[in-house]
Amino acid sequence: MSSTDSDSDQREFDWVERFCNKRGNEFFCLIDEEYVNSNFNLTGLRQNVRHYKPALKFIRNTEEPNLELMSEEKALEIEEDTEHLYGLIHSRYIVTDEGMRRMAKKYRAGIFGKCPNVFCKKQPCLPIGLYDEPKKDTVKLYCPKCRDIYSPKLRYRKIDGAYFGTTFPHLLLNIRETIRPSEPPQEYTPTIFGFQIDKIDLENENNEKIEKDEDLNQNKNEEFKKEQKKENIK
Repeated sequence: MSSTDSDSDQREFDWVERFCNKRGNEFFCLIDEEYVNSNFNLTGLRQNVRHYKPALKFIRNTEEPNLELMSEEKALEIEEDTEHLYGLIHSRYIVTDEGMRRMAKKYRAGIFGKCPNVFCKKQPCLPIGLYDEPKKDTVKLYCPKCRDIYSPKLRYRKIDGAYFGTTFPHLLLNIRETIRPSEPPQEYTPTIFGFQIDKIDLENENNEKIEKDEDLNQNKNEEFKKEQKKENIK
């Protein structure tokens, strides 16, 4: 490869590399050049991004818009839209074979964090979104051992969960069996003076509390309706 080709390849991924190397963006992987340059892979994303064309130019680095010639407000919008578009593309890319390979490498290195559950013994987690639609919730961590959801470190809590989606961690674990936890999950057993508390008793207590809350809400609604009737009569 000539030096010109090398320089061209470097420019091609300048924005993507800067974005992924930014502190707080460690959850994101580098999206393959061919994937980004295929319009088919971007189908349906245009209507979800205000400044789609300049944002895509940033990601592809084909022609970077000159933000200095724009108003501060518009320049900020384009920067935000570029990150948003990358996130939307990212959610699609990480369920491809190459995308899962890159994310699996991060998973093995513990980049996404460890499960806070004591019995999971620092089991590596995977990023997950509770919704596939953007701007509904931030990214969470899924532990494949206890199969529960946790909040990531503070610096990751502004990342949109849709950039990872609801499918990714489960698909990855289903396809790549070697990264599944080898040990079965362990559950904590509550005791009082050494005697185990029956789970059924705990469930009954929870059900009784729910029923009491429902009765209380119903009584409040009835009282509110009575008050409204009195006001109407007056």
